[in-house]
Amino acid sequence: MAELLQWPGRLWRVFATGLSFVCFGIGGMLLWLVVFPLQALLLPEARRQQAARSVVRAVFRLFIGFMRLVGLIRYELVGVEKLQRRGLLVLANHPTLIDVAFLIGLVPNASCVVKSTLADHPCTRGPVRATGYICNNPGSDLLLACTDTLAAGSNLIIFPEGTRSRPGQPLKMQRGAAQIALRGGLDVTPVRIRCEPLGLYKGQPWWTVAKRPLHFIIEVGDDMPTAPILEAAGGEHGRAARRLTESLIQFFTEPARMSAAEGKGSHASVGTGNQGTADLGTPAGGSQA
Repeated sequence: MAELLQWPGRLWRVFATGLSFVCFGIGGMLLWLVVFPLQALLLPEARRQQAARSVVRAVFRLFIGFMRLVGLIRYELVGVEKLQRRGLLVLANHPTLIDVAFLIGLVPNASCVVKSTLADHPCTRGPVRATGYICNNPGSDLLLACTDTLAAGSNLIIFPEGTRSRPGQPLKMQRGAAQIALRGGLDVTPVRIRCEPLGLYKGQPWWTVAKRPLHFIIEVGDDMPTAPILEAAGGEHGRAARRLTESLIQFFTEPARMSAAEGKGSHASVGTGNQGTADLGTPAGGSQA
């Protein structure tokens, strides 16, 4: 009987999930065909990329807000004030399909390393090209592109796994992100993403929804200095990259800190101590990241 009572909610979430991704696709094409061409006409070239990133950030915030509004997700954000800086190398685990929407919505002037196929997909090619996101093309000088982006004052988001995690399997991280940090002399800002119950994971059909809305906890950790790791490894970048990657895996697999909102259906973040709150449903800048 209890199972039968859950079906109306689950059917609604199937419909709302499909609607969300239809809206996402239409929005991406409108950006490509309308918004970014208008920016190219109205703005000087030097301002177009950052303006495009601001538009994409606002669109992702609206997308997350829409998913929350229709009852698909709830979320908590912990420590997000640490993301309101310049030149950050943000490394995050990647359990779900919408992790990138959360992070780009949270991080101002963000670039991101993305799959090269996204630069040609009709729903994503406009945002990827207009924002200057970095494609992981084979043979491309990815390290140089990443360090140049950070040196210019942009923030860079990378998922070191390279793809979404597979449930029940140990995290497998590529060392490219660690190499970028070490060779660029950059500290790492780690972000741990938790989703309970897990949904939108790798290999899951989009219409297979959970019994209740997905609850995300997104926690920004303290910066990880890379200079001591490189020094302890005797200046050997390969050994240092292994140690940094191990530290990241340890951080990502630690339990997330729960706030007072956990278990109460909170939609916004609840900070602890001197941590502020944030609401992705509001596409504003500043502390409301």
